[in-house]
Amino acid sequence: MKRLKIHKGDQVMVVSGKEAGKSGKVMRVEAAEGRVVVEHLNMLKKHTKPHPKKNPQGGVIEHEGPIDISNVMLMCPSCDHPTRVGYRFTEGGAKIRVCRRPGCGSDIDKA
Repeated sequence: MKRLKIHKGDQVMVVSGKEAGKSGKVMRVEAAEGRVVVEHLNMLKKHTKPHPKKNPQGGVIEHEGPIDISNVMLMCPSCDHPTRVGYRFTEGGAKIRVCRRPGCGSDIDKA
């Protein structure tokens, strides 16, 4: 399994698909499927029957659906633009993510 450059809690922008241009926070990363769930994007409707314990009323419930990881880009916290992600090592040997935009190069992770 390939190591993913997008983690839970990251701010991302959707670059292709029906939600293109919108941004949000990553709620869940499904690494095995290569998909991410982004807050308030790709909303799906689920029709549920009334159930005495889970949902006594029933009806239509909206929830976020997964988006393929290739359709999102990480937002750099300092330059506030979607960016490709690079890595560098600190003096202590920790691997941190960095912004790959020209002129930025700031750390995405808190070292």
